[in-house]
Amino acid sequence: MSARILVVDDEEVVIRSCLRILGAGGHLVETVSSGSDALRKVDEGQFDLMILDIMMPKIDGLEVLQRVKESHPDIDVIMITGLSQIETAVRAMKLGAFDYLPKPFDPDQLTIVVQRALERRQLMRENLDLKQAVSSKYSFDNIIGSSQPMQNVYRLIGQCAPTNSSVLITGESGTGKELIARAIHYNSLRKDKPFVAVDCNALSETLLESELFGHVKGSFTGAIASKKGMFEVASGGTLFLDEIGNISLSIQAKLLRVVQEREFRAVGDTRTQHANIRLITATNKDLQAMVADGSFREDLYYRINIFPIHMPSLRERREDIPALAFHFLKSLREDTGKDVSEISGDAMTALTNYGWPGNVREMENTLHRAMILSSDKVIRRAHLGDIGQKQGAIEVPRTSDELKRVKKATREKSVEDVEKLFVLEALKRNEWNVTRSAEDTGMQRANFQSLMKKYDIKLRGHAHDPDSGEEP
Repeated sequence: MSARILVVDDEEVVIRSCLRILGAGGHLVETVSSGSDALRKVDEGQFDLMILDIMMPKIDGLEVLQRVKESHPDIDVIMITGLSQIETAVRAMKLGAFDYLPKPFDPDQLTIVVQRALERRQLMRENLDLKQAVSSKYSFDNIIGSSQPMQNVYRLIGQCAPTNSSVLITGESGTGKELIARAIHYNSLRKDKPFVAVDCNALSETLLESELFGHVKGSFTGAIASKKGMFEVASGGTLFLDEIGNISLSIQAKLLRVVQEREFRAVGDTRTQHANIRLITATNKDLQAMVADGSFREDLYYRINIFPIHMPSLRERREDIPALAFHFLKSLREDTGKDVSEISGDAMTALTNYGWPGNVREMENTLHRAMILSSDKVIRRAHLGDIGQKQGAIEVPRTSDELKRVKKATREKSVEDVEKLFVLEALKRNEWNVTRSAEDTGMQRANFQSLMKKYDIKLRGHAHDPDSGEEP
């Protein structure tokens, strides 16, 4: 890899050697012979690497190193030393120098140390890019929804993220509880440490104990080697236990000890290890009811439920469905290889009115299938399978708030049905002539066309939406 390198030395022979060796390696090299010129050059341009002599008049290499590291900490510095200056070179390393080269050095020595410095620099950039990408992926902006229930969730994330408090996320399956857990982690002081997720529903009691706490070699049949548990792997970071309502009472007791004492033992081990983690748990079960019937420990429940967050179901935030739908169209383009960017009016009505028992996860899967079925850039009601055919079913509300919302949606749906029939009948009466249809109904042509666009009604003789119920 090529780089922009500044060589600082007051010996012409060293300057010429560096120019020849580094230039042959494809690097862009600039040279100066004093510390003051080096500081000026660094302020004027962007350098990846500096090769700096320790012994120079007026401003020596150590002072240049300190000032460069203060103003441009991302520039790696390789010191050039005489044989009598090794102690000074060690001091330079403590001040932030990457490495040092004793004089006289051969071309291979210079090439190798420069290559190592640039490889480390590239690795650090990749790690920074990865951290930024992960942080961006799990930022608030990537949790879709502007409804009031979601605004409440955002507010709670913002309040608890900077703390180390245990969080319990409740909600139905498929609502995105893990996404909330990751958002809390990546907006916390632990964001540079691991986020480790464990699905408590996917493992038997024995395997879950080993997964959480680890085990030592020979502790049980099949333990042919020692294994770190997730409490150790997540050290310094966040441990997310999904579906915690499914763990046995035996594991609950051991988990309680970790939460209370901040220590644990691997299976078969006599050593006690410190647990430096933030615990976030999630469940789709009613833990209070489980406490009442004895299937979940009351003391553990109060330990993990310090800061509760409820993730609303999709039917509780229907106004977020259009935004979610277009978000999935964008995110699924790479998987499907299709540039589908539109959703017909009938299809969006079907998506909005459906009950979504599987919540956001079901919606994503539905749109994934619909994109595959689509033959152009538009998803239509016919592409939604059973969801597009269930619009006649009545959704039975469970609460008074849901009853109000269903009544409002029903009124709006009835109005939409009447509007659509109004437009279609006018067009049929006037042989699909938009101008005559608008005049016949007493509407402005632009307003009539707006209604046609709203319900994806196309002119007779052109490509027609099959969901409209009319022949082209």
